[in-house]
Amino acid sequence: MSDHGRTNPDDSVKEELAQIASKLQIPSCKRHVFLCIGDSCCSQEAGEKSWKALKNLLKEQNLSLSDSPSACFRTKVGCLRVCKGGPILVVYPEGHWYFGMTADKIPEFVDRQIVKGEPISEWIFATNPLS
Repeated sequence: MSDHGRTNPDDSVKEELAQIASKLQIPSCKRHVFLCIGDSCCSQEAGEKSWKALKNLLKEQNLSLSDSPSACFRTKVGCLRVCKGGPILVVYPEGHWYFGMTADKIPEFVDRQIVKGEPISEWIFATNPLS
């Protein structure tokens, strides 16, 4: 309630969003992966194949929408502003920026970076971890 005894409409929106976040297991996520599939960075076909591979593998291994120790949230984006060598992928909190993340590389990425926490240095072009 506000100072004037009225309900703040933002409170109901905030409550709905908290329920959505809970359903998506956002509070349980240890990492967040952003995959850029923009057509300035890679072909639409390559981007979509990488996204499908990432999404399906995270689901299959119970790493998405879960509270597992390696739980990971994933987001498909249209532009990470690098626009070369894509699909580009960044994973936080480590802040590793990966290039050339075609569908065939996704299984190794998930195994090493997401499950084992081991960066794949030969695919990383920049690092900026969140503290």
